[in-house]
Formats: sequence, C-alpha cells, structure tokens
Amino acid sequence: MAGSPKDNVRALDARQQHSGRNPGMEFDADRFGHIRVNRSAVERRAATIGTRRSLKKAHQAAWLLKAVTCIDLTTLAGDDTPGKVRRLCQKARRPVRQDLLQALGVGDLGITTGAVCVYDNFVEVAVSELAGSGIPVAAVSTGFPAGQIPMPLKIEQIRSSVAAGAAEIDIVISRAKVLIGDWRGLYDEVRAFRAACGDAHLKTILATGELATLSNVAKASWVCMMGGADFIKTSTGKESLNATLPFSLVMVRAIRDYFRLTGSRVGYKPAGGISKARDALNYLVLMKEELGRPWLEPELFRFGASSLLGDIERQLEHYVTGSYSAQFRHPAS
Repeated sequence: MAGSPKDNVRALDARQQHSGRNPGMEFDADRFGHIRVNRSAVERRAATIGTRRSLKKAHQAAWLLKAVTCIDLTTLAGDDTPGKVRRLCQKARRPVRQDLLQALGVGDLGITTGAVCVYDNFVEVAVSELAGSGIPVAAVSTGFPAGQIPMPLKIEQIRSSVAAGAAEIDIVISRAKVLIGDWRGLYDEVRAFRAACGDAHLKTILATGELATLSNVAKASWVCMMGGADFIKTSTGKESLNATLPFSLVMVRAIRDYFRLTGSRVGYKPAGGISKARDALNYLVLMKEELGRPWLEPELFRFGASSLLGDIERQLEHYVTGSYSAQFRHPAS
C-alpha cells in the first residue's frame, strides 16, 4: 500500500464476503486424533513473524487503526460498576481522539472498536449504552474464568446473556475434558453451548496455557470448530500464561485446515497479555500471512484487550506530532 493513512485504511477496510456462521460438523476423531505438534518448529516460525515485514509511518498508522476496529474492549474485574461499563462503551464508540483522526485524515470513517466484552450482569447496561452504534456486546459465560460450575448453570447463564441482548457469547471449555482426552464429551458440550446461543455468535475460550501441550491446543481447536464455534479464543486473560504467538500459530493453522475441509470461516481471538501496539501488529501480520485478507476484519478477528487501545492511541499521536505522550493521557475508559 502507498499514500496517506486514509487511503491505506480504506484499502485495509475493503470488506470481503464472509461465508456466514460455522454450522459445525459431525464428530470425527479421525480428523484430529493423529495431530502431533512439533513445538520447536512452531516456535521457530513464530519467532519470524515480527521480523518478516516492516510497517512504517503511514502504513503503520493504517494497520494500527485496523487493529482498533478488531478490539473487543473489555472489562472483567471484580470492581466493575455500571458507571465503569458505560465509560467503556463511550470509549468503544470513540476509541481514538477526534483531533488525531482529523490529523490522520480519517475523521469521517466512523472508526469504533469491534465489540465491548463484559460480565453477564452488565450486558443490559452495555446494550443500552451502545444502542444505535452497531457495536455488539459480548458476554463471558459458563462460569468464566474457570468453568467449574454445573452444566445446567452454564446453559442458563448463556441464555440469560442472550436474553439481555448479548450478540456474542465467550464461553470457557472444560479443560479437564481436554486433559483426560474426552474429546467426544468436549464436542457435546460445545454443541450444547451453540444451541443455547441461538442467533448469538459462539466464541470458545480454550485457556491454552492450561492445556499442557500444543497438540492438545490443536485438537481442542478442531473439536470446538466441529461443535459449531464461530470463533476460537486463546485465553480468559486470568491464566498465568495467556495469548502467545506459538499458541496462535497452532490455532490459526487449525482454522485454515478446517476452512479447507468445510468451507466455513472460523474467527480467531487472542486474549490476555496483549497490551502493546507492536504486539497487535505482529498478530495482524500472522493473520494476513497464515489465513489471508478476509481474516483482517472484525467479523473474523478480534483482540481481547483492555490496555492495548491506550498504547495504540499513543503511537498514533506520536505519528501525528513526533512526540510520545504519557500513557495516562489515553485511558481505556
């Protein structure tokens, strides 16, 4: 791409047809049972992601603006309040200061974040605050973050969030089913969650840092997609090890293989520990190189993040002014 940030953003924002929701498929252990992931090879490939492309000046600004549109702006803290959620929603509507957007020549593009992600009990607050914006509300569910509640309560929590207006449901899988190899049990669980979601999109959180091996991460990705997940997501953000490029590489290659088999495009969401603009660029490059242009849209790619937006805004201000401002001048809410 060449030209102004606005030209570059418009080029990046050229919408491509999304094939619709993932209907899933019949459980077939032969499709994934043979998978063995070579950790060393994955880590070598992941290490090249940040070195293969150089995004500078207007190009970097455009890619950072694209990253903003793919953020699930998130608050999942014990001290969340209705007021905090409302402020987050207002930030989602106007994620980058208008003076910066004007200086970049993109003030008329209506840039917003991809979604707002909250606990079940704040869904109604977020839906009300975002009315008319087109920004969906995502709710974490099924006993987030550990998932250690009975199945009937998990189903009821999904239904409650959907009834309150959530357009997306981020569920946590039962890690124990992965660790003991109960793949059919995991499949049945995801199918039940998908049914409870109705028209809401299902995003399955694998908690990759708790699955022991990259082979388990690959297999769990396959089972969730077979079960009808519209997105697969790395982490809750509450584990000791969250999103990493090696985990992501394994998951996006599972998405690629599933697409080749079924024709269904499944989205990807890295979450937890992504707080710097340079990290966002690495993930965008990964998606472009491994999955192609359609996966650079919020319909198929999201960041689960809270502090990332502040650093992106700070980098955009540096591009405009040539100076870095303090991080506190770019709060998430």
